[in-house]
Amino acid sequence: MSSLRLVPSMIFSAGGAARGAVKERFSLLCLRQAAGWPAVQAAGKKSLTDLPVLNEEELEEQFVRGSGPGGQATNKTSNCVVLKHSPTGVVVKCHQTRSVELNRRRAREIMQEKLDIVYKGEESQLLQMKEESRIKKQQKRKKVNENLEKKKLLKSILLADAK
Repeated sequence: MSSLRLVPSMIFSAGGAARGAVKERFSLLCLRQAAGWPAVQAAGKKSLTDLPVLNEEELEEQFVRGSGPGGQATNKTSNCVVLKHSPTGVVVKCHQTRSVELNRRRAREIMQEKLDIVYKGEESQLLQMKEESRIKKQQKRKKVNENLEKKKLLKSILLADAK
C-alpha cells in the first residue's frame, strides 16, 4: 500500500461489507481524504452529468485483501480494489461489497468524482451540492432555534400572568 502513495497523495476510502450480505450504498457516499481536504458526502450523485472521463491507461489497479467486519470471508479474499490515477496521484480504495466486479465499478465512480474535485476545485458539482446542503441545514437549524426561543418566551409570559 505504501508503494502507491505519492507526496502529497490523497487516499479516498469507501464503505465496508456487512457480514453475510452484500450491501450496496448508492444513496449516500462518504469519502474520506487524507491530504487535509474536507470530507465529501454526496446524496443523489446519479444527477452528476459532467464528470471527467477516465482513461484506463492512466489508472493503476490493484486487488488487496479486505478488512473490517465479515470474518474469514472478508479477510482472506483479495476483493478490495485500490485504484490510482497516475497523473494526479489520487488513490481510491473501495471495499463496499464482496464482489470484485462491483468494487471495481464503484472505485471508478468514486475516482471520477474525486478527479472532478481535483480538476474543477470549488466549481465542482459535488462540492456545490455539499455547500447547498450545508446552507439548507444552517437555515433549518436557525428556524428551529427561533421557534424554541418563541416557545420559551411564550412560556415565561404565561408563567408571569399566572402569578
